[in-house]
Amino acid sequence: MTIQKLSLKALLTLPNLLSCFRFVSSPVLLWLAWHGYQETFLILLAVTLLTDMLDGFFARMLNQQSELGALLDSQGDLVIYTTIAASVWWLWPDIVQRELSYVVIAIISYLLPVIVGFIKFGALTSYHTWLVKFAAISMGLAFFLLFVFDISEPFRIAVFICLLAAIEEIIITFYLSELRSNIRSLWHAIKKMS
Repeated sequence: MTIQKLSLKALLTLPNLLSCFRFVSSPVLLWLAWHGYQETFLILLAVTLLTDMLDGFFARMLNQQSELGALLDSQGDLVIYTTIAASVWWLWPDIVQRELSYVVIAIISYLLPVIVGFIKFGALTSYHTWLVKFAAISMGLAFFLLFVFDISEPFRIAVFICLLAAIEEIIITFYLSELRSNIRSLWHAIKKMS
């Protein structure tokens, strides 16, 4: 979708505004993390992650699903997950160091499907699979358990779920002949292509 074809009405839908909130909250989260405001950071992050869960829900409920919305959601995810990676290093370096191998796997699980999608299609993929949604919810809950209560096990399990979601997304990318968005699972991708 080109900028010329983009109308203000298409952008100003509730789901798109919720996705755009992640772009706005990202620099604020970075600032809070840099200055060590852990509690405020966690509250804003919780609100930000909630918008990530609600944008797709409202898009379906209000019949406002669009390619633009899928793209904004994926770009917002990229921005916020990058922000989280930098922020936790500043706020909780001891926990990050202890869980470093899991943190690295989580980062790779997010970046590798993005890289594969760019290599194949020259664009950010926006599959929004069920497994990715489950991984995001698992990681969101595990994040707070790890950094608020220092409980590691749910985070380690969530990392494994993220790895499975990444593998599915990569297989979908290899399977598709053209870029598509909002694919529920590998099974759905195969079904659409047959």
